[in-house]
Amino acid sequence: MKLRDEIETALRGWHAYEAGRGPVTVIDFDCAPTAAPVEPATSRLAVYRRLADLRVRTVEAGADRLTARLTADLAYLGALLGEHPPLSDYVQATQGCVATGWHGDYVAYRGDEARRALGALGVGWGSETVRELRAVEGPIEAGEAPDAIRQAAADYETAVRQATGSRAPFDLTIETAEVDAYWAYWLDGSGADVRLRLNLRRAGFTKVAARQFALHEVLGHGLQSASWTARAAAWEVPWARLMSVHAPQQVLLEGLAQALPLFIAPDDELMVARTKFDHYNQLVRAELHMALDQGAGISELAEHARSRMPWTTEAAIADVLTDRGANPQLRSYLWAYPAGIDWFADLAQADEATRTDVLQAAYRDPLTPAELAALWPSGPTIGGRLT
Repeated sequence: MKLRDEIETALRGWHAYEAGRGPVTVIDFDCAPTAAPVEPATSRLAVYRRLADLRVRTVEAGADRLTARLTADLAYLGALLGEHPPLSDYVQATQGCVATGWHGDYVAYRGDEARRALGALGVGWGSETVRELRAVEGPIEAGEAPDAIRQAAADYETAVRQATGSRAPFDLTIETAEVDAYWAYWLDGSGADVRLRLNLRRAGFTKVAARQFALHEVLGHGLQSASWTARAAAWEVPWARLMSVHAPQQVLLEGLAQALPLFIAPDDELMVARTKFDHYNQLVRAELHMALDQGAGISELAEHARSRMPWTTEAAIADVLTDRGANPQLRSYLWAYPAGIDWFADLAQADEATRTDVLQAAYRDPLTPAELAALWPSGPTIGGRLT
């Protein structure tokens, strides 16, 4: 796989260059760890030219998966260099799906679902929703969270492995951090080594959250990435073995991780309610994402956010807009959340054979949206519903 390996060498050099500059990252999970020294690239422009040359070769070779990966890399790197293409073009190039968005009536429908699920728990719909939901979910101290997540992961591991067919081993490390960033939980790693970071500045720790993120981060992202590592070690896989959040496997990663409770714990009323609530919130954020790109004013966007999500804060609205408008990585990556959860929430209602086919394929290879759609041709369009 000379061409694939050349691409990985170029990506490692780009990652090393960015690591030497500051906060920008390129590789989030390494499914082919190596001890070989990495020579940092000399500049972003040099990386861009190298990746463009490699993409010409992947097109000539008919290596579609590698071409899709390089298309994403070039689009993201172009954005880092100052390009600002329309959201539809940027998301299609990076995440591999459309960015048509969701009809307002459909967003309201998902909101009604969430409202009913919360109402069954005695949680109202208004400015106090998040506070009331947290109280119902059973708050725990931050110091208790690592053990609670480990225990929940152990409780669900057998069920996830049965559903996905994965036998890959993994080793989990849990760390805490306090950073001013949008994420509350973040997973990265290399090979079978999985690291989960808890952002104490953002995370709210409850018993339900521990179960949810054991599924999302540990048995979703962690086991899934370790499974790809195991497959890449056993087979000469036709895809780049370096995972990046700006690349088209991210819709699969974030979509399935968010929706995993619907597959693994459908009788857990609290966690299912939380999943439906998160689904609705993601669709509203997607509305803001699209409207921002289309030139809507900040005051208009803030008012829409407050009307759709009365529990949200001014600071949270500001972060949503800043992340999606000003950050080249998040402008791409954050679209994976609504696009992914919406598709996988529907998949959870599909027939058992289809669910099994998709989940097992998803733990074998880092599938693109097009590859997911091919596994379930009758499923909804990934990235939007206008009817």
